[in-house]
Amino acid sequence: MRLKSLLLVLPLIAFVSCSDEKIVSRDTGTSNIGSLTAEESLEIDNPFFRESQLPFHYPEFDLINNEHYLPAFNFGMEEHLREIQEIANQADSPTFENTIIALELAGQVYSRVARVFFSMSSAHTNAEIREIEQELAPKLASHEDSIFLNDELFSRIERLYQTRVSLELDDESARLLEKTYRDFLRAGAALNREKQEKLKENNAELAILETRVSQNILNEANDLAIIVDSRIELDGLSENRINSAAEEAMRRGLEGKFVIPLLNTSSQPLLSTLQNRKLRERVHKTSLSRGSRGGEFDNRETLSRVLKLRAERAQLLGYKNHADYILENQTALTVEAVNQRLSELANPAAKNVAKEISALQNLIDEEGGKFELEFWDWDFYAEKLRKEQFDFDASQLRPYFELDSVLKRGVFYAAEVLFGITFEEIFDLPIYQEDVRVFEIKDHDQEVLAIFIADFYARPSKRGGAWMNSYVVQSNLTGERPVIANHLNITNPGDGEPTLLTFDEVTTMFHEFGHALHGMFSQVEYPSFSGTSVPRDFVEYPSQVNEMWATWPEVLENYAVHYLTNEPMSSQMLEKVLAARSFNQGFSTSEYLAASIIDQAFHQLSPQEIPAADDIMSFESSVLENAGLAIPAVPPRYRATYFNHIMGGYSAGYYSYIWSEVLDADTVEWFKENGGLQRSNGSHFRETLLSLGGSRDAMQMYRDFRGRSAEILPLLERRGLL
Repeated sequence: MRLKSLLLVLPLIAFVSCSDEKIVSRDTGTSNIGSLTAEESLEIDNPFFRESQLPFHYPEFDLINNEHYLPAFNFGMEEHLREIQEIANQADSPTFENTIIALELAGQVYSRVARVFFSMSSAHTNAEIREIEQELAPKLASHEDSIFLNDELFSRIERLYQTRVSLELDDESARLLEKTYRDFLRAGAALNREKQEKLKENNAELAILETRVSQNILNEANDLAIIVDSRIELDGLSENRINSAAEEAMRRGLEGKFVIPLLNTSSQPLLSTLQNRKLRERVHKTSLSRGSRGGEFDNRETLSRVLKLRAERAQLLGYKNHADYILENQTALTVEAVNQRLSELANPAAKNVAKEISALQNLIDEEGGKFELEFWDWDFYAEKLRKEQFDFDASQLRPYFELDSVLKRGVFYAAEVLFGITFEEIFDLPIYQEDVRVFEIKDHDQEVLAIFIADFYARPSKRGGAWMNSYVVQSNLTGERPVIANHLNITNPGDGEPTLLTFDEVTTMFHEFGHALHGMFSQVEYPSFSGTSVPRDFVEYPSQVNEMWATWPEVLENYAVHYLTNEPMSSQMLEKVLAARSFNQGFSTSEYLAASIIDQAFHQLSPQEIPAADDIMSFESSVLENAGLAIPAVPPRYRATYFNHIMGGYSAGYYSYIWSEVLDADTVEWFKENGGLQRSNGSHFRETLLSLGGSRDAMQMYRDFRGRSAEILPLLERRGLL
């Protein structure tokens, strides 16, 4: 049953309007095409009505236009419901095959269009796609309810569940039956008719409002991009970044000016080198004001309503609050467990921040600055302090981190050595945007394992942040093999210029490819368990493990070469890079924990406790005060009004990164203990964990890999929290 995974929105950061549609056309053709019947829709040459004819059923981007989405959704939902009714109303007694497997195979058209549409709404959106998204939101919620609240269907599933011991199912099949039954219960299948009707109303309104919040964040990030009048104000930025700002201004019809788009995090990357303190202040204050400054993009009222609806839904389903509902289905299991973990880390993180603030203030005073450290100063002076302590600054590294070298000699190289897979760029498959790249990945036996789509550059049509998604998921039942995409937001330097990465961007590339490996190595029977279909607080674990190879000496030495001279980074600089990994950990841990605690605090409220629109920001402030993280110089990574993670799959789940990092840090120690970058280690990790997706209990998979439960000490050491 894949509805939940299809409708789950990946972490959302920021959207801006689309100015370049190569594949996704603005021409809608017939104005009422979305309301055609299934029979009428079939008369249209719609690529979603059949399986893609390309290898691995790779999407036919060259044939897909905006006009195809609504007819495909309408037809797909109609067909899906017809299949559901056939399953629910069949005369034969329920069996695992005619009910559970039939559910796994239902909704193929719906699945195809949903995967492409929601990928495009993130990676290459435009005004029409956003309009379709708004129209679809309540329809998709209603479609989901019509399946999960189907009494006859649930009756069949419940009868199977009650007799599951006698069915003699293999482990994965038994787990699928249990998961399906639990998913229906959590969706309200056991509620009486009156409560189900309330639930449907709740779900429909939530779908509309969550979409509105996300689109407000997109639109406001574009609207509030910083316009700079003169080049001299950008002193400290690289030539590539200044040229990129000039090109963005040209695209907006602001010739002679410079435009700095906002990323969705509170902090903005350019603050680390921008000399102009007044401009730094303007950038940062603008960033923090999003969603709470009044006007059409203000999210406070909508956010308050979303939180209340979630809390009401949770209580309707028998849970104390939304966090209680979400965490039951994660490895953390309980609100208490998450609160304890976050509180254990908050105090030592705040102590580290206090030391870092003192060091930065000393540097300001030594330079004769007559001001107190503010949040718009942090990155700028932290970079100076890094240079002072480790005798290098971040800008010195960039010539050694050319994109293609990092990708092929770093990310791919580590995977080749560890897992025995190989990569070949291919050019005969269609793409949705001109700078997207496609790779064929072969396994150690030279069989094609997966197709990998690399979409690395930022553009106005693409949301911020970085993410992985699956266009096709692996399943032995369907015979499908994976088509996986990674998306980053690296500034395109312009024609003929090399793409030189920051070290954070390098780490992000390794991180996202860790997600890709999780999807590619999947070897499960059922689509519901494929790849990254694991608990939210486990899904970040394999990707965080893959970050290890970014600084593994053998890998770093292989890709960190100067883009002009091809000279390797000196051993002295390599040592400094490795030594500097623990630098600024108080800040990074505290800003992350602050966002995680805000997420939990809002979602642990009852409906009656949800703050009104005018009280949203004061509630956030009081939460940070109580947690000991109300630090003026360290704002939360996301404030509630532009915290797009919690509009999607990370509501009450942003803690997942630090939760997973416990496993990650302990796994790094295992690799060190067992010889590091070796095929035998990669094979063990793949066989016991990466290949199994969600087909087994997540923590049992970890114990099978590690030989014991995870220990927290490696994480505390890594983050300097002992």
